[in-house]
Amino acid sequence: MLISSSRATVVSAAVPHTNLNRISSLSSSISFGCSPHTVGWIKHSFNRIMDNNNNKKKKKDLLVTSATAQPLVDADALIDSVETFIFDCDGVIWKGDSLIEGVPETLELLRSKGKRLVFVTNNSTKSRKQYGKKFETLGLNVNEEEIFASSFAAAAYLQSINFPKDKKIYVIGEEGILIELELAGYSYLGGPEDGGKKIELKPGFYMEHDENVGAVVVGFDRYFNYYKVQYGTLCVRENPGCLFLATNRDAVTHLTDAQEWAGGGSMVGALVGSTQREPTVVGKPSTFMMDYLANKFGITKSQICMVGDRLDTDILFGQNGGCKTLLVLSGVTSISMLQNPNNSIQPEFYTNKISDFLSLKAANV
Repeated sequence: MLISSSRATVVSAAVPHTNLNRISSLSSSISFGCSPHTVGWIKHSFNRIMDNNNNKKKKKDLLVTSATAQPLVDADALIDSVETFIFDCDGVIWKGDSLIEGVPETLELLRSKGKRLVFVTNNSTKSRKQYGKKFETLGLNVNEEEIFASSFAAAAYLQSINFPKDKKIYVIGEEGILIELELAGYSYLGGPEDGGKKIELKPGFYMEHDENVGAVVVGFDRYFNYYKVQYGTLCVRENPGCLFLATNRDAVTHLTDAQEWAGGGSMVGALVGSTQREPTVVGKPSTFMMDYLANKFGITKSQICMVGDRLDTDILFGQNGGCKTLLVLSGVTSISMLQNPNNSIQPEFYTNKISDFLSLKAANV
């Protein structure tokens, strides 16, 4: 029997995946009596069908085996599996200056079970001591030693690399960074003080800068202006070996509980644009703070659960550190954002808010 190439095209295009074994037999049968050219074309068409179906199967298997976040249904199992909980603050413990419902009871539950609690925030506007006062104002009993802000991380990082004490640090940021640098014994300039400074861009104007600045630290700054951008840029570009550090690159932050506000990443981005340099990030999702915490408390990272409301900072921070991860939907990330096909960051578990530890525990008793 002879078969035309046009008919072979119809056959090869129309046969479903479930009949591939029959196609294999058919291809052998219809090859009999065909010209060598037609036989080769039939085999090529059959192999192409097989390759296409195999590729589809591989993609399907990949989707099935990809780790996707699971809703938290057994709080006790998660609690018992770790010894330390690291909590983000904004969007997890509070929003702006408002405490999220059920937080005090949840923290009390975890402490009663002997869990170590650590609070890590990318917000650099306050020092650890100042955050301690905020916890106290909200009615939470949290020690200063349990708080790690990115303002502290900047000072700790400089200490970890033995940054020379005779060098100065230019700060684009707020009081929290200045306090932590001072406690670490470093000299600084900039900060809120430079918020009112302006540049007169008249012909021939040349802006001076301190050539002894050895690092520029950029954090969230409500007093951000062009003077700071130019001063920081001159230090990074013209002072030999000058470091460029960022406390974080968060796109948005919760200054109030009413809406999201532009975050520290917008300030960092301005310096990236003008210096054409990428900063060393000391806050989440960098592993620096995780390594610091693990060393300080002697924690095995697999015994830590990172709880946060951001995928690209909190959850990635936990994953980069080899920890368990729990996303709460009380802050920046919504369920639609989590389940968006374009989102590649998947926590192990997700839940509405940390007080679900209480209701899920009750449900499993």
